[in-house]
Amino acid sequence: MLQSRRPSAHGLLGLARRAGAVALGTAAVRRAVREGEALLILMAGDASSVQMDKIRTTLHDRPIPQVILGDRNTLGAAVGLATVSAVAVTNRSLADRILVELNDSQGKRGTDAVEA
Repeated sequence: MLQSRRPSAHGLLGLARRAGAVALGTAAVRRAVREGEALLILMAGDASSVQMDKIRTTLHDRPIPQVILGDRNTLGAAVGLATVSAVAVTNRSLADRILVELNDSQGKRGTDAVEA
């Protein structure tokens, strides 16, 4: 009997990219935040602190979840690029599914940082 396997956060992020439901890179993430489109922000752990500070400054007190997800290579590979420092998910269903997957995997590994 075949078991159904849930998609990983990286797989869901690739799906979001194919659906056109992501903003890629620091400038696009900041624009999505300002325009009220960003529902989840994923950042690479090895991204420049200057770039991440720009995103956090743009967030102000907006309650948008932020997650550190791997490094620039891993985050880029998930969306079909060489490297990327930050990604904003702009589709509610996909953002929620990614958060659920990350929270489930965090309980197993305890490695991803999720903050709202």
